[in-house]
Amino acid sequence: MNAAKRRELVSGKVVAVTGGARGIGFATARAARDAGARVVIGDIDTVAVDKAAADLDVPAFPLDVTNSAAFTTFLDAVESTCGAVDVLINNAGIMPVGPADAVPDTEAARCIDVNLHGVMLGTKLALRRMLPRGHGQIINIASIAGVTPAPGLALYNASKAGVVAFTEATRMEVRDRGIQVGAVLPSFTATELVSGTSTPRGQRALDPAEVAAGVVDMIARPRPQLTVPRALAFTVRLSTLYPDRFKRAIYHRFGVDSIFLNVDRAARADYDARIHGSP
Repeated sequence: MNAAKRRELVSGKVVAVTGGARGIGFATARAARDAGARVVIGDIDTVAVDKAAADLDVPAFPLDVTNSAAFTTFLDAVESTCGAVDVLINNAGIMPVGPADAVPDTEAARCIDVNLHGVMLGTKLALRRMLPRGHGQIINIASIAGVTPAPGLALYNASKAGVVAFTEATRMEVRDRGIQVGAVLPSFTATELVSGTSTPRGQRALDPAEVAAGVVDMIARPRPQLTVPRALAFTVRLSTLYPDRFKRAIYHRFGVDSIFLNVDRAARADYDARIHGSP
């Protein structure tokens, strides 16, 4: 889709982005703003979200996506500032890495609470506003990790697989009631989430702006699911047919069997401290 057509379809929409202070959320807010949308961002890190808001020249509000009252207050603030939410982008997420048997209970609970329950909560609260109006759109940022499990990423895989399934089931519930629901599945993206890890051999880490462009395309032309890069969608579908021995060989060939187990913890220390220190 060319930029002019995208802008025509996106311009004027009120777009709320969770986890908008950094990474894919920040890039998406910028891309939607540049396409003419009225963007509002939310994030649990109030200092970072205020800075992001100043950089983007958009409104920002604090948001803990795991708290129903906080999420309701955020949506109320968006509507009082810009009007009824046309598009909610559930982007906030965290990515613990390491062996499944070494994940502390608190870390596991926090990952599911943010990545999956936060998406469920945001979707539910947005639907309560959109369904009576008979229009609206919800885009949930899942991940290729939700359909391609990898050693060292079991917890994140589980949370994102849940997002994929939840999004599709919800889409089928409301598709005939004027509401569009879809998931975006980015591949390995150069954000803080992957700090201390290495890119799979033969693969280029995406720039967050590439994912953001896909999200804005989905706003302009809603669809059930979008993989970024799009060419990867066929490979992912094909991989479900691979026998286990062949899949293990592929994972080993590209290093996917070890990159989330052999992590540079020093390089990842700041990110780990931030996600573990979140309330």
